[in-house]
Amino acid sequence: MKAQVRHELLHTLEARFQNNMHRHKGLAWREVLARLGDEARALASLLAMETSGGEPDVIGRNATTGQFVFCDCSPESPAGRRSLCYDRGALDSRKENRPQGSAVESAADMGVELLTEGQYRELQQLGEFDTKTSSWIVTPPDVRGLGGSLFGDRRYGRVFVYHNGAQSYYAARGFRGRLLV
Repeated sequence: MKAQVRHELLHTLEARFQNNMHRHKGLAWREVLARLGDEARALASLLAMETSGGEPDVIGRNATTGQFVFCDCSPESPAGRRSLCYDRGALDSRKENRPQGSAVESAADMGVELLTEGQYRELQQLGEFDTKTSSWIVTPPDVRGLGGSLFGDRRYGRVFVYHNGAQSYYAARGFRGRLLV
């Protein structure tokens, strides 16, 4: 990563961190910055999250490993990651009107993980996300084995988790990523 791009990314992340202290009470930016250091892979993932509209921010720290948890905190599902079906199997099953890709593969390419249902609900405690969009979440193997997949959103002041065929895709559905650093 070029020095200027790295500088701009870190500046953006720091500003977001300082403007949203409610997401990471008790944590200091200097600790996050020290942990990021020269973690080229993590910085590349954070840049991918940022450039696709995810607005990554620290939402906690793993008590066991000490790693900081970054998550997409854009108000709506990241605009640069929408209109994707759930995974490669779903993509391959579409004979016509195929989307550009899948959420699972896109997340892996970015070096991030999809949120689990529990992680999605925890994120929703930090703000109101996906009030007009929805986000694919990790789908348990038994549901996926039957052709389904899960997504979440917030409507009517509540967080909902729904199901859909994994091959479906919508202009208002994307995915949120999670990264441990």
